[in-house]
Amino acid sequence: MLRLTLGMDDVLANTHEKLISVILNDFPTNLTEKDLTAGALKDLLHPKQLAKLKKIINSPGFFTDIEVKKDAIETVKALSGFYEIYIATACMEFPNSFKDKFDWLLKHFSFVPWTNIVFCGYKTIIQSDYLIDDHTSNLQVFKGEGILFTAAHNVRETGFRRVSSWKDVSELFLPIR
Repeated sequence: MLRLTLGMDDVLANTHEKLISVILNDFPTNLTEKDLTAGALKDLLHPKQLAKLKKIINSPGFFTDIEVKKDAIETVKALSGFYEIYIATACMEFPNSFKDKFDWLLKHFSFVPWTNIVFCGYKTIIQSDYLIDDHTSNLQVFKGEGILFTAAHNVRETGFRRVSSWKDVSELFLPIR
């Protein structure tokens, strides 16, 4: 059975949407939601705002209520009939995220065994046939086929096959129904 590894933030989880909500509600800014979805936050925010956002991301509970990407649960469940599914999340930068992310995965993707959840720093350790991720840095060092999941911070990136939704993932990996 082929192995398919999925990123969590901005692949399974709408992490960027939660960040936008935090910025619009808790930061003094002239940026609009449209501005914040058009590019990487590191390019749009002041360094002090980025530092504040990093503290917020590292607070316990930040990851508990992030919404699941549309069609992700159903698609991953269907994929699990054809592929060995792994979920890999680079969470070492935010140590308080471990429990939140694990609980979130158990809540929304309980059909993926806990043994198939990988918490890591860099995803260079992933041994899989496919990796669907939102960061080209993870795909560049990946030994299998890397597939870029569209996110605000990667819209200008090229060089990888791209999917923009879980419907796209379904079309790419599931047999015709």
